[in-house]
Amino acid sequence: MAIFADKGSTGADAETGLSIIAAGMEVVGDIVAEGIVKVEGAVRGNLRVARQVLVAKGGLVEGDIQTREAIIGGEVRGGITASQRIEIQPASVVHGDLSAPMLLVQEGGEVNGVLRMGAAVADMATVHAT
Repeated sequence: MAIFADKGSTGADAETGLSIIAAGMEVVGDIVAEGIVKVEGAVRGNLRVARQVLVAKGGLVEGDIQTREAIIGGEVRGGITASQRIEIQPASVVHGDLSAPMLLVQEGGEVNGVLRMGAAVADMATVHAT
């Protein structure tokens, strides 16, 4: 009997995959993924994620993030480039430049860097993601 079954996930189904860096876990090196990456622990390297990066409260990324959508609840020490939007939640901190067509900084969120917004930024993010 097989423990893992092949669900035939290809194409769009494979893109919806969720990868979690759990609390207490540290990844050293770059991460490249098609779906969603949630960081509850620490990543010391760059993240290049096609769909979404979630940095949970208590999570840490020391490196640049390139994605379609970034939601930051923890700490990022590096730049964030998103082709759609970036959300900075309360009590989160970003030490780096942000580039996205849409940006939401909730009250209590902190950004120490340069902000670039608008349609031209979306075009730049799409070019760099490929």
